[in-house]
Amino acid sequence: MRIKLMGVRGSMPSPSGNKEYRDKMRSILYRAVEAGLNDVSQINGFINKLPEHLQFNYGGNTTCAAVTSGSGNLYILDCGTGLKALGDDIVTKDFGKGNDHIRIFLTHAHWDHIQGIPFFKPLYIPGNIIEFYSPYENLREILQNQMKPPCFPAPFEGTASTKEFHLIKSGPLNPEEGLTIDFYPLRHPGGSYAYRFKEGGKTFIFATDAEFTGGDLEKAGNEADFFLNADLLILDSQYTLDEHFTKFEWGHTSYTVAVNCGARWGVRHLVLTHHEPGNNDKKLRQIHIEAIKHRNNMKIDKPVIHIAREGMIFNL
Repeated sequence: MRIKLMGVRGSMPSPSGNKEYRDKMRSILYRAVEAGLNDVSQINGFINKLPEHLQFNYGGNTTCAAVTSGSGNLYILDCGTGLKALGDDIVTKDFGKGNDHIRIFLTHAHWDHIQGIPFFKPLYIPGNIIEFYSPYENLREILQNQMKPPCFPAPFEGTASTKEFHLIKSGPLNPEEGLTIDFYPLRHPGGSYAYRFKEGGKTFIFATDAEFTGGDLEKAGNEADFFLNADLLILDSQYTLDEHFTKFEWGHTSYTVAVNCGARWGVRHLVLTHHEPGNNDKKLRQIHIEAIKHRNNMKIDKPVIHIAREGMIFNL
């Protein structure tokens, strides 16, 4: 499996502003002066040694991830604004010719997880088959409503692709040989679901928009079993612990508890995602550092902790 992150923000798109850009540029130039750069041949090496938040933007698009199976089939998880860039990429291939089909799995239908659909180019190309999977009986109606006038000029049913809807009632699903997908309900206002992909002895779990607390980790049974020993877990970690204390039942997890979850469940790689829209790259970098420090304070070296960034790729 190949997992590529296309959107990692929560709640609303959060593009970098001019102040953040100038602050970041100033920090880079200070470091360049300190490093004594005096030749263009030194630039690439200098950039590669910068802290991650100065090398990259974590990204401002809302939630979307692309999973490519070993056989090359595409599965999309959520349709936030990150879906647009994914569509722009794949439309240059068979999807642009109307010769392929896409399977989309939705965790839930809050706007930041569906707002990229009207701008998804393969939706408009005749011949493409787009299959939507979710546990929600009214998903077609939800997607239709967000594209009705006066909100959007092109109606959902008027787009040229063939659209099919599959109501998931039980799992696992076997969409192709060697791949299984199952799901698990999460605590979030209005509901949300985690998806677990298993292929070639590897397990990937996508669990955004979930509220876990310390009390949840004391529970045994299905929840622990679902997450146990995942090779890669992408987990909601929108808040700091202090923020979570003031936002109980808002449906999101603190990065501290996310690390505790990864450790308790024996996860190999944990990816912190669904970033708070008000957090700039410097703040996200600090959260990453603090999350690693928290794990180290537990005297363990797993999970390996990553912070989600647009374009980040994991191969399992």
